[in-house]
Amino acid sequence: MKISVLILAAGLGTRMKSNKPKVLQELCGKSMILHILKQAFQISDDVSVVLSYQKENIEEEIKKAYPQTQFIEQDLQNFPGTAGAVKNYMPKGDKVLILCGDMPLIQTTSLKTLSDQNSSFSLAVFQTQNAKNYGRVIIENKKVQKIVEFKDASESEKALQICNAGVYSIDTQILKELLPQINNQNASKEYYLTDSVKLAVEKGIQVNPVYVDEDEFMGVNDKFELARAENLMQERIKKHWAEQGVIFHLPQTSFIGADVEFKGECEIYESVRLEGKSFIENSIIKSSSVVENSIIKNSDIGPLAHVRPKCEIVDTHIGNFVECKNAKLYKVKAGHLSYLGDCEIDEGTNIGCGTITCNYDGLKKHPTKIGKNAFIGSDTQLIAPVVIEDDVLIAAGSCVSTNIPKGSLFISRAQGQIIKDYFYQKFGKKE
Repeated sequence: MKISVLILAAGLGTRMKSNKPKVLQELCGKSMILHILKQAFQISDDVSVVLSYQKENIEEEIKKAYPQTQFIEQDLQNFPGTAGAVKNYMPKGDKVLILCGDMPLIQTTSLKTLSDQNSSFSLAVFQTQNAKNYGRVIIENKKVQKIVEFKDASESEKALQICNAGVYSIDTQILKELLPQINNQNASKEYYLTDSVKLAVEKGIQVNPVYVDEDEFMGVNDKFELARAENLMQERIKKHWAEQGVIFHLPQTSFIGADVEFKGECEIYESVRLEGKSFIENSIIKSSSVVENSIIKNSDIGPLAHVRPKCEIVDTHIGNFVECKNAKLYKVKAGHLSYLGDCEIDEGTNIGCGTITCNYDGLKKHPTKIGKNAFIGSDTQLIAPVVIEDDVLIAAGSCVSTNIPKGSLFISRAQGQIIKDYFYQKFGKKE
């Protein structure tokens, strides 16, 4: 049976108190909607997203990662509500899985469980001690009878603890039959998809409750819930990689992006932040270091180092307060307090404390290339574009603005002077 997936993402998200659409709010380095799409495309190649508010911005973000996504625009003025979102939907599959665009924690396994139900109509539900403003689910004889929206619920219904998770698995033909019968006769004057349950029961169609994990299916409506969801996702990410052999010291203090990957034996110390599509292999990332969209292999980084995007660091030691950007380093030592930007540095080279690749002239970025077995003395400025060939010594305190040939010593220092007793002439001599 072919499955189609529909994601409802047309809401205004006013509780986020942000100019950014709710589904573009990020957790673990990715927009909520992208987390959901990743799971959806695991079970279907027919995935559609319903949009309205800031439609163009959301479409643009989605197309970068999932260009095969289909889009539907909801007429919020004339057809508000979740059933209004489905009005113009034409699924290709025999069954439709309907998701909400603010559920970034859902997993493929749960979506498969819902879509694989033998029932022609299944509803995801969860039991909770804190039902808040979720819709309440009325179940009799192990079958769903109806869903009551919180705004329309009586006091006795509000006391119920079984809630609607907002995810539906329904045969396409049944969905097409029920949608035209849904009206907006309710407190919000909206077309509720939840009414499809009651209509189905009236037609003799059984609605099967599928109990799911409350945290996995939590809806993210404000910044506090966003933070809570990110914490849950961080736990999930670190658990996964720890099971693959990564050592985390005080894992609750570190941040691991959703697209970060590890290979081999890696060790992550406290307060580390790994972002983007970083790849870490057989390496140690020490305390309070940041790695962004970079490749680290067989190296140790930090503590207190910053590896900015587009770095490839292999068999290298990067010490404290070293910053790298678009740097390719192979078998290099850079112990402390240096900036290495837009550069290539080859094996056996030592970068002294305080070295700076001066890569920006105010208009353009320029490259620095350093060969093998070079020794760059402390407090050296390398004015790019510049090439330092193999086996070169750069004396401490030098400012290099010309290419240095193989095997050379380069030194540039002002002539030193000693002015006798100058201190006493300026400040006087204490008796």
